This record gives sequence, C-alpha cells and structure tokens, in this order.
Amino acid sequence: MKIALAQLSYIPGDIAYNSSKIIAAIEDARRQGAALAVFSELAVTGYPPLDLLHRSDIISASMNAMQVIAGHCNGISAIVGGPSLNTAVYGKSLHNSAFFMNEGQIRAVINKTLLPTYDIFDEDRYFQPGNHFQSVELNGIRMAVTICEDIWDEQPFGDKGNWRLYSISPLDEIMKEQPSLIINIAANPFSHNRIKIREEVFARNAREHGLPLISVNQTGGYTELIFDGSSVVVDADGTILEKLAFCAEELRVVDLPLQGCDRSRYSYPPPLPDDMTGHIHRALVTGIRDFFNKGGLKKAIVGLSGGIDSAVVTALAAEALGPENTLALLMPSVYSSRNSVSDSVEMAQILGIPYHIVSIEEARKTLEKTLQPFFAGTVPDVTEENIQSRLRAVILMAFANKFGHMLLNTSNKSEAATGYGTLYGDMAGGLSVIGDVYKTEVYRLAEEINSAGEKIPAAIISKPPSAELKPDQLDTDSLPPYSLLDPVLFRYIDLEWPAERIISEGYASSLVEKVIKLVRTSEFKRKQTPPILRISARAFGSGRRIPIIASYR
Repeated sequence: MKIALAQLSYIPGDIAYNSSKIIAAIEDARRQGAALAVFSELAVTGYPPLDLLHRSDIISASMNAMQVIAGHCNGISAIVGGPSLNTAVYGKSLHNSAFFMNEGQIRAVINKTLLPTYDIFDEDRYFQPGNHFQSVELNGIRMAVTICEDIWDEQPFGDKGNWRLYSISPLDEIMKEQPSLIINIAANPFSHNRIKIREEVFARNAREHGLPLISVNQTGGYTELIFDGSSVVVDADGTILEKLAFCAEELRVVDLPLQGCDRSRYSYPPPLPDDMTGHIHRALVTGIRDFFNKGGLKKAIVGLSGGIDSAVVTALAAEALGPENTLALLMPSVYSSRNSVSDSVEMAQILGIPYHIVSIEEARKTLEKTLQPFFAGTVPDVTEENIQSRLRAVILMAFANKFGHMLLNTSNKSEAATGYGTLYGDMAGGLSVIGDVYKTEVYRLAEEINSAGEKIPAAIISKPPSAELKPDQLDTDSLPPYSLLDPVLFRYIDLEWPAERIISEGYASSLVEKVIKLVRTSEFKRKQTPPILRISARAFGSGRRIPIIASYR
C-alpha cells in the first residue's frame, strides 16, 4: 500500500487556508497513486491554536472543514488531525483527535489519550483525554493511529534515564487488536538537543512492537515555536528508512514497509550530525520568515551596532526576508568606535541591504542637560548608559512606525539569562531572534552563516564584545568570560542542575553563585521580552515558568 506523508505548514486559526492545503495535498497524493494520505496533529486548526479553541466559531469552522475534506476522500483515504467535540456528560468540551476518512465519509475519530502539560505544552487546558482504544483498517491492513504524545509515554529525562510519565500506554492497549502498522500524527517543535531523542522514541516503539512506524510532523514557524518537519518512515527493527525535509513542506509517497521487503527502494537518510549549528541556522531563518509571512508583515528593521549579535540577526533577516526588506540603522555615539561604524557599513554593503547612520550624540547631550539639575552631584553610572540604549530604541521604533517595519531584537540567551540588557532599550522588539542562542553559540552561528561566503566581516567576529556605552567598555566588565559563563548557564537553565552539582564539575563556587544570582534576579526583565524563537528544550518563554517574586538559591 502506498502512503503519502503530507508534511505541511499551517496558520493557527485560519481554517480555510489550512483545509485548502490539506485538500490540495489529498488530490496530489491521489494522482501519485497513494491509498492513504497522513497529515499532522491539529492540522485543520494549526498547532498550537491555544485559546482560539475556546471560540465557538473556530470549532464550528473546523468541524465543517472536516466534513468538506472527507468529501474529497474518494479513491483515497486520509488521516487528518483536528479538534472534535466531547459528547460525554463530563470533562472538557473538546478532544484532540485524528479523523480517519474514507469513501467521502468520516469513518472513525481517534482521541488523544496522553495530554502533555510540560515545557511549552498545555493541552490539558483545552482537551479531554481519550479512553477508548481502537485501530482502523484499510485495504486489509489494520493501523494503530496515535497522536504525538501517545507514543511518548516513556521518554528519556536526563539523569533519570527512560522515565514512565503516564500510568497507561495507548500503544499497548491498541496492540490487543493486532495492527500491522503504527501511524503517529505529531506536532513536535524543533529543539536541537531533543531531535535525536525524538528519533530514538520512534525507533524504540517500532522495535518493541515489531511493527513499521510512520510519523508525520508539521513544519513551519508559529510565533516563537519552529516545527522542523523531519517526518519519518521507520522499519519494524527501528531502522529509519525515509526522512522528509527539514524545515520545509514536502509530500512524499512511500510504500508501506513490510517484513522481508526490498529495502533498496528506500533512501536511507544520513545520520544526524553532532554539530547542530546548521540546523539551528535553518530553523531561525524559518522562524523569521514565517513570523513575517504568516503575520502579514514584510519588512524588518535592525539596529546594526558593529557587534556580533546584531550582525548575526541582520544576516539571518536578510536571508529570510530578502535584502530589500531588511533595513539597518547605525546609531553611533561618542563612545562608539570608528571600526564599529565602518564594519557595519561594510556588512550592509556585502548583504546589499539599505542602511542609515543616525547619530544619537545630540539627543544624548540634550537629555543629559535636561536631567542635569536633578542628577547634579551624582556620579555617572548605568543610568547614563541605559539612556543611550533607550534613545536607540526610540529611533528604531520611530523608523518602524513611520515606514511599517517590525523591529527585530538582537539580545542573546547569555544576556537574557543574566539580565545584561536594558528594558525598553536593547531589549525592545517584536521578535527576539537569538534569545535562545548562548553567546558562544552565536560565534559558531556566525561561522556557519559565513560558510557559503563572507556575509559577516571577520573584524566583527574577532573583536571583543562590548556594549560601547562608556569608554573602553567590555562585556567582561560586568560578566564572567562567556567561555565560563555559558557552560554554567547551560547546566543551571537547560539541565536544571543545582549549584552543588555544577561546582562539583570544577567550576568555582564564587562563579556559580554569581551566575545563579544574576539569573534569579533578572526574571522581571525576561517577563517583558519579545517572543523568543525557540531552538532548545529550555528556552525562555512559555516553556519556562519561574515566579518573579520568589526566594530560592
């Protein structure tokens, strides 16, 4: 049997757009001879629709769309993800469901049993878990249809190893009907440190049940989330036979792998590289592009300072949106080095993007004069430094408002973690592009961007990082060297290790205590940052919920 894996990018809440893409893919799959087309989790509404699920018009439109889609399933069947109504007398009003369509009708509705409520997931807020387990049959083949988390009942959790999260395994229950194939429709967001784990989960389920497995993931950006696609066909022994495109739409028709099949017809994907910088690069470009395209936006504006962070963001924006849609502002003050301006001009010219030089010096002097009667007798400090940063934000937002641009934030994860940024200054913007990328990773990302030809001048990459808000300023005046800071931050934030364990690895207790204090006391800033493109399992944002007012070490 030929099965079409339909890996598509959707827009949350746009039922008409999403259903038209699904119908077009069904028609394409039929032309290619597929007997079944498989789509991702909540494909009709887009994932995650969040509180749009509370709107009756959205649910009504989704249910009507399912009937229309089913009407196109003649000569081909389909499995499509979408919300369904809970007809029981108790519980949440909706299920997260997979609709099995055949001969113009909805033949079965399979409800998701395991509803994740960790990281960025909050499905228990919206859905009632399913408690009925059934397979569906097509052309004599019985299929165990599962929805994302339903095959993640056991997964690796750091030092715990494989950990059983739930008291029930949906696959174990469905296996009682002796299916011949496992189908999983999914909405797995990209995370560079979880992508191998995902494939391990697929392989383990295939091996344990001795059945081939097909998983179809959605792709594309959704505000801060990036879905990488990478849908797979896995043989019964856990071998990945096919893998669809990374961060791109694709419809691929495959032959159902059966025991003893000729494997030569499959294109074995190459193993994942240990260095995921290339994947991060492509994911961030996807996140920017879809944030703009799906949001009806076109042009971005970036403050190009001559430092590596703004250079990387500018290069990514130009790649995602086109040079003509990326505007750079160079905003020097008396503290800006001559090289910062010349390096930025050189980069803008290399990329072919428009740029303007707008000095903040006169505005800085005027504001200091205005405040002088009140600040008399005090020593210049971070107050005056922050004024410069906020003046730059005022100018950037003025250009953004006047010419219809969206401001991209250039803060990195190291800065966001430690509070090394100015509220309403360099923390301003509509989207934080590298807020989940540690500073040391930013340097690797710059090298990756330059791998196909220099886009970021070498002088920008090699210069010591500085905010240039006072004479001879360096980041190390306020922070430990990034070579020490980032490993401690990674262990504390991403791995959630306590201070004692980090210290036991050889890091100085004074360093660890200082870093943890910076992280803890900066939570109020992070609550006011733009949405951050998520490329790790522990990004700042909806997946990390820490109280602002709290007492802990």
